Amino acid sequence: MSSRAWLAFLALGIIWGVPYFFIKLAVQELSPWLIAWARIVLATLILLPIAWQRGALRPLFAHKGSVCAFGLVEFAVPFAAISLAERWISSSIAGILIATIPLIIALISRFFGVHERFGPWRVMGLLVGLSGVVTLLGLGSISGPLGWVGVGCMLLASIGYAVGPLIVQRHLKLIDPFGPIAASLLVAALILLPAALCSLPAQMPSALALISVAVLGVVCTALAMLLMFYLITHAGAARASVITYINPAVASLLGVAILHEHLGVGGLTGLALILSGSWLATRGARPGVGN
Repeated sequence: MSSRAWLAFLALGIIWGVPYFFIKLAVQELSPWLIAWARIVLATLILLPIAWQRGALRPLFAHKGSVCAFGLVEFAVPFAAISLAERWISSSIAGILIATIPLIIALISRFFGVHERFGPWRVMGLLVGLSGVVTLLGLGSISGPLGWVGVGCMLLASIGYAVGPLIVQRHLKLIDPFGPIAASLLVAALILLPAALCSLPAQMPSALALISVAVLGVVCTALAMLLMFYLITHAGAARASVITYINPAVASLLGVAILHEHLGVGGLTGLALILSGSWLATRGARPGVGN
């Protein structure tokens, strides 16, 4: 792998670990719906012209249903659900729970026509990952009914992130990826527009909240997608998929070091078990499309 690819790998590993930090900052002043919508709109404004210039939008008319479904499950639902969840749970816990995506993909891939051998390593990975989730949630990391609502939102987001790549792998893998990504972002923006308009703030948000939303849209969504495409092209999808195991560590470090969140033994143990289980569950399997 070239030095540029390594730099892209490092940058993306950090970039996809920081959204939880900036969402936690923004959600103090803005509604989850507005945060998700604004993030998507900013990314759309950047990626849609690129897709148009590449001629990547023309083949999409034959795949309208898949593009709309991808926009719903990969962007609209997860972005809103994560922002909503971080009203009640820490950014560290949110980042760790997202690490369950490879486990969910291993469980549901067969329902999307993606058949991979379900051998002993995958079974062991699922069991280890599940034990990590139980450890994370069962050792005092979550408190109160709203905390568990936050966990449910993260589960919904994780399912969406797991279904998205499977839709691409089944229906959109032969198309220039810039087309489906840009078009699905536009679809997601339209889906969230009514909720965003109904939750506009009564007063001008602080510079910190606005900068956080800008970082989420420009860096954590648009730039991240460009880097992911570059990595898949220059390093291969298998190496690019390893980023999945870096993001939760970055999210946890930021939450603990800057936001002073308490992760504790349960959080650290759960993180280790979930990442180990995810690696085992995807060992030897063909990687899907990154989220």
